[in-house]
Parts: sequence; C-alpha cells; structure tokens
Amino acid sequence: MSIRPLSDRVLVRALEEQEVKRGGIIIPDTAKEKPQEGEVIAVGPGRLSDKGERVPIEVKTGDRVLFGKYSGTEVNVGAEALLIMRETDILAVL
Repeated sequence: MSIRPLSDRVLVRALEEQEVKRGGIIIPDTAKEKPQEGEVIAVGPGRLSDKGERVPIEVKTGDRVLFGKYSGTEVNVGAEALLIMRETDILAVL
C-alpha cells in the first residue's frame, strides 16, 4: 500500500451493500445511500496524549467496522476509492 495514515487516522475500504430488488424496482446508483460498513486497510500509530505519550488505536488492519454516513475523506489510490477518517468516526467493530 502506497499510503500510510498519520496520527489517529484510519484507512477504510467501504463495502458495498448487497443489492436487494423489491418488487422488481431497480434503484439507480445516484439514489443509493453511501455505505456505512467497511474494512480497515491501514491504521496510523495513534494520537499523542497531553503528556506526550502515544495512545494506540483500538482497531486493527482487517477489522470490519461501522462508521458515520458522512465520515471521512475520500481518496483515490490507483483505481480504488478509499476513505481516510479519524478513529473517533468509527462507531463499532463488527
């Protein structure tokens, strides 16, 4: 991976939801909601506390996580779209 998050930031690959067709209605891509589930690709070293000590990040590479709908900043790495977000934007580990 050519990108390394800094501080308490996490690199996440958003997982697309399974497309469910109800009653034969197909929802266009522009009307679909952003995914809220993803896989952690890389983590930063953690934030610095007020005492100057490094506080490690609770998630690790490979974890499946839930995050806020509008969390993170989208970046393109090669042909892949990834999200960089703070650890506090992650709501839960699945």
